[in-house]
Amino acid sequence: MTVSHVPSPQLIHPTAVVHPNAELHPTVRVGPYAVIGEQVKIGAHTVVGAHAIIEGCTEIGARNQIFPGAAIGLESQDLKYEGAISAVKIGDDNRIREYVTINRATGENEVTFIGNSNLLMAYVHVAHNCVISDHVVITNAVALAGHVVIEPQARIGGIVGIHQFTHIGRLAMVGGMSRIERDVPPYMVVEGNPSRVRAINRVGLERAGFDEPTQQLLKTAFRTLYHQDLTLPEALEKLAAISDNAHIQHLRRFLQESLSDDQRRGPIPGKK
Repeated sequence: MTVSHVPSPQLIHPTAVVHPNAELHPTVRVGPYAVIGEQVKIGAHTVVGAHAIIEGCTEIGARNQIFPGAAIGLESQDLKYEGAISAVKIGDDNRIREYVTINRATGENEVTFIGNSNLLMAYVHVAHNCVISDHVVITNAVALAGHVVIEPQARIGGIVGIHQFTHIGRLAMVGGMSRIERDVPPYMVVEGNPSRVRAINRVGLERAGFDEPTQQLLKTAFRTLYHQDLTLPEALEKLAAISDNAHIQHLRRFLQESLSDDQRRGPIPGKK
């Protein structure tokens, strides 16, 4: 039996422009004046809003909501981009709000990647080669430079600028209007310009179902890292002895990698 990759005509607005070679699941809805390019693939029950543009080698999974004016898969704005065939890959159950821009990667066969169940609010920009994991919320008018990595369940406040090659840790909270030019440690609240680690993300941990003993361990780790007048290597040595809890070890590995990776800029410091 042949499976159609063309939605029912009543699901595509007559003013939309969908390339005949694009692969759309029959349940995809396409709004007025949307444009979908030749190499695009879109999964079941995804909705593409009015005036959205989806181009390039772009794969989008199931049950995504792409709101009016979003632009996905257009060329990298990286000055090194020379026309390489690169891609955007987006998972399932994402909400991509009005006028979000997601650029494809810079190098040959490289990918800009967005996972599952994320919310990108209006006017968010995701540059080339970014990697956004699952259950991430990025608030209005946030700009991610190239090669930014965001771990699961992070929250980014509005009007934040994030430097290239920066990593944002799991369940981190970045306050609105902050300048992020270094790595944001997992489980922490970071805010300001210049940004500083302010506290444990207690509300985020509670919402994520972290039990009280784990929250207390992370509070101890916070005090060790930022309130004991230790160098970061000294604090990491001490952190190793606190507990073999998986979240403590993830925090420690994140900070060690931030220090040792030549492409990364080191972690944001604590409050002076």
